[in-house]
Amino acid sequence: MASPTSTTQIRNLEESVKIPLLKQSLAAVFSQYGTIIDLVAKKNLKAKGQAFVVFDSPQAAEQAIKEVQAFPLFDKPMVLAFAKSRSDATVKREAGEDSQEFEAHKRRRLAERERKQALAALESQRHASAAAAPQADAAKATKKSGGLKSTAPAAAPQIPDEYLPPNSTLFLQNLPDETDLDTLTSLFGRFDGFKEVRMVPGRKGIAFVEFEQLEGAIGAKEGIGGMTLGDKVVKVTYQRQ
Repeated sequence: MASPTSTTQIRNLEESVKIPLLKQSLAAVFSQYGTIIDLVAKKNLKAKGQAFVVFDSPQAAEQAIKEVQAFPLFDKPMVLAFAKSRSDATVKREAGEDSQEFEAHKRRRLAERERKQALAALESQRHASAAAAPQADAAKATKKSGGLKSTAPAAAPQIPDEYLPPNSTLFLQNLPDETDLDTLTSLFGRFDGFKEVRMVPGRKGIAFVEFEQLEGAIGAKEGIGGMTLGDKVVKVTYQRQ
């Protein structure tokens, strides 16, 4: 079992129930065990069938897990456990919304989310490559026997820029042609751990920004990505390694 936190993870929930009704029902069940400071349930595919109840103390979460475990909700027994990490609401409540601890917590969560997206994209790429391999082998055999040229699909594409795993160097695209070193330095220099901007000789519209630590790159990507500079929307991703 995970270490006690103030957040209870609930799995095996009925997926057909509308989110507002689900949250209302969960609040009714769990409010008797302590003060609920947040209740998270989403309808996206990966989050279906689960929810998180954030209490004001680990003791309340522990009591709820003990007493509600396997309790049927919408004819399905709930599966309860401590969440693996503290929730945003808990950290904000304990450390303060403007605290460095809360900002660091959000950056770590964002990095973990992007890491998982990168792994999922890589796994999808591997499946695509595995599916294409038999066709490529057959095409080679046909070519050797003097048959038609290969019509096998090209190798699976690389992981999209948006899903590259986090690292300390950012890659900027779609910059206005007139963007210079000083402009980018003033934009990114305000983020912790800023090291340098590297322009690409002979190439307009792109640049690299390097940070001392991963956290600074994550904060800058979150803060600058999608910003309009001149008449263009700047694209910020991690450097491909």
